[in-house]
Amino acid sequence: MLLMVESGFWQRCAAFLVLAAAAAVVQAEDPYRFFNWNVTYGDIYPLGVRQQGILINGQFPGPELYSVTNDNLIINVYNNLDEPFLLSWNGVQQRRNSYEDGVYGTTCPIPPGKNFTYILQVKDQIGSFFYFPSLAFHKAAGGFGGIKILSRPRIPVPFPDPAGDFTVLIGDWFKTDHRKLKARLDGGHKLPFPDGILINGHGPNGAIFTVEQGKTYRFRISNAGLQNTLNFRIQGHLMKLAEVEGTHTVQTIYESLDVHVGQSYSVLVTMDQTAKDFYIVASTRFTDKILTSTATLHYSNSNKAVSGPIPGGPTDQIDWSLNQARSIRTNLTASGPRPNPQGSYHYGLINITRTIKLVSSAAQVNGKQRYAVNSVSFVPADTPLKLADYFKIDGVFRVGSISDSPTGKNMYLDTSVMGADFRGFVEIVFENHESIVQSWHINGYAFWVVGMDGGLWTPDSRKQYNLRDAVSRSTTQVYPGSWTAIYIALDNVGMWNVRTEFWARQYLGQQFYLRVYSPVESVRDEYPIPKNALLCGRAAGKSTRPL
Repeated sequence: MLLMVESGFWQRCAAFLVLAAAAAVVQAEDPYRFFNWNVTYGDIYPLGVRQQGILINGQFPGPELYSVTNDNLIINVYNNLDEPFLLSWNGVQQRRNSYEDGVYGTTCPIPPGKNFTYILQVKDQIGSFFYFPSLAFHKAAGGFGGIKILSRPRIPVPFPDPAGDFTVLIGDWFKTDHRKLKARLDGGHKLPFPDGILINGHGPNGAIFTVEQGKTYRFRISNAGLQNTLNFRIQGHLMKLAEVEGTHTVQTIYESLDVHVGQSYSVLVTMDQTAKDFYIVASTRFTDKILTSTATLHYSNSNKAVSGPIPGGPTDQIDWSLNQARSIRTNLTASGPRPNPQGSYHYGLINITRTIKLVSSAAQVNGKQRYAVNSVSFVPADTPLKLADYFKIDGVFRVGSISDSPTGKNMYLDTSVMGADFRGFVEIVFENHESIVQSWHINGYAFWVVGMDGGLWTPDSRKQYNLRDAVSRSTTQVYPGSWTAIYIALDNVGMWNVRTEFWARQYLGQQFYLRVYSPVESVRDEYPIPKNALLCGRAAGKSTRPL
């Protein structure tokens, strides 16, 4: 009898331990945040004339996506437009999961009247980013919004908690309907110069940021526009740079910042002036005609409206911008998303396994305006490339259809995919032979901007690389007649879009896909295809995984 009691006792103990272990697993899982987004058309008046904009939950810009490092984000998107729609997440790395990247090379569009649930994890990331619609020319109609990824509570941040945390979305804007802009591009024509600059969806004097005198605030500034570099400044106030696209920076003081299209910055601003209202200004850089827009910084105890001339900023000075870019450096002693210092990864001591040189170009193909990388102007396939890769569908794309370096060939059309080995450590050189500022983004990654200068890149250019505290980010500029070099650790398996952020050029072919491949094909290196993945093109009718 005693043995029976002991046996039952130990069985109950074992059951209790199993339940306790299961509870511990549940408690240890990273938090989930749920979002329901309804995408519709709606009337907007950003520059004083009625336009049909793309709204998310009735908002323009869309709602802010708030999260903490490692959170799981469940975003259910209902497409109530009359055309397919996708959202992409500028700077969110989608670790091991390019299926959720939201560009046509990885993800099937959401059909009109249907929904799709994105399942993202902001794994090992902090910082300031934005989302945007990636198909057609929807970005010219709205559908974009800010992304904040906060540090976990126990991870030290290299500045005191600010009194407030503002998202500031700046960008150039057209009064013309996005469908007409797309039709113009489809017809082989360039776009005209934009009509104005928006700050949080408003034209001049529309947006207001209310602050308290004596307190310090964080401003997360993203250029979500279509083509132009913008200079950002706040009348009478200095800006202390704190973070760039997920990297805590050396806290340099600036009077104004050049924010190239697709880039994001965080600055700390102390309200140390007499109580009144001040201009917040965004103006175009490197353009013959200077477009300017303003918002209002309103001290809560102010009884004096904004007044005086709008503070001017730099206009066409390339060297000024280049020197500012070189001054932006990583804070080596600060923690990033993990408690270890950002400088503990010594990227400058790692041997380069491959050098890739990418040269942009513009030309006419078949009588129409096109743009290219290494002579290849990208054309979308009939099936997302990632799905064709997963289902092993032949004839959709060819790895190696774009070369590692410029070929000197005339521009031609192809579905350009470059192969790359998982865990390679690659040097990429962007060369700009044109007279405009380029801005380049790589999905799925952050990279170290180790050097930039005028002229042509040569191996001797490596002597001027910053191999100690270069900033790590996902979007970099390339100045006219200049080069920019980056180092990138290919630690994220998937199909990743490499593109210009000059949106008309992206639409007309200045992009390609980087297929980072592991022959092991293990879930350790890449997640399986999502169970709810939409299937289209030649992948239609196939199955993902059992529910």
